[in-house]
Order: sequence, then C-alpha cells, then structure tokens
Amino acid sequence: MKKLLVLVATLAVGFAIAESKSYEEQVAERLKPAGNVCVEGQVCETATAAVASSESAGPKSGDEVYTTACAACHGTGALNAPKLADAEAWAPRIAQGVDTLYTHAIAGFNAMPAKGGNASLSDEEVKAAVDHMVASVQ
Repeated sequence: MKKLLVLVATLAVGFAIAESKSYEEQVAERLKPAGNVCVEGQVCETATAAVASSESAGPKSGDEVYTTACAACHGTGALNAPKLADAEAWAPRIAQGVDTLYTHAIAGFNAMPAKGGNASLSDEEVKAAVDHMVASVQ
C-alpha cells in the first residue's frame, strides 16, 4: 500500500510539474550550454556578436590599454619593466627610437609578451599605449 501511495503521489506531482511552463523554462535555462565552441570558417553567432560589440566600441585609448594590459608590469617594475613615469629607466629605450619601442611592444621583447599578453589589441592600440608611457616621462 505504501508503494502505491508513493507511486500515485509521484505521478500527481509529475503531471502538475509537466503542465507548468515556468518549470520547463527553468529546466531549459539550467540546461543551456555555458558557451559556444566556434570553428574557423563556420558561422558562430557568439563570435559575431563579440566582434560587432568590440568594433562599435572603437579603439581603446593609450591609457585604457596601459591600464588593462601594461600596468601589471610597468606599474610595478615586474620583470625589470621600466615603470611608468620613470624617466631614467625609459631614457635608453626612448633613445632607440619610437619605431623600436612599437616593434618590441607589438611583437614582444625579452620577458614582455607580445601586445602585453593581450592578443586582441590592435597594433594601433598598442602604439597608443607606448605613446602614453613615453609621454609620462617627457
């Protein structure tokens, strides 16, 4: 008898839950994938939306790039990076010319990764960050 009551209760609850759209929607929401895998050459809505939003935002300023990609090392002097506004540390680097600074910042140099470790930055954004750092000592 106990098993029968459990079975009837389970079925009754199951039917009540199945009729509730909000429950089904909640389950569907919980089961949605957390993200998408995009393969080059195939359509990917997530990647398209990300590109569109980044293009509409426009290029980042030198200060924004410095803050998000460069400050971790150039703000603290980590790995012998010349600190922002340290004219003595920047002088020999500036003497090499701004094109050399751009090349090192874009391609990486010694312990510094290319583009400060942020491959999504454009060359122009990296150059703006270099200009920002150089301006801090001139």
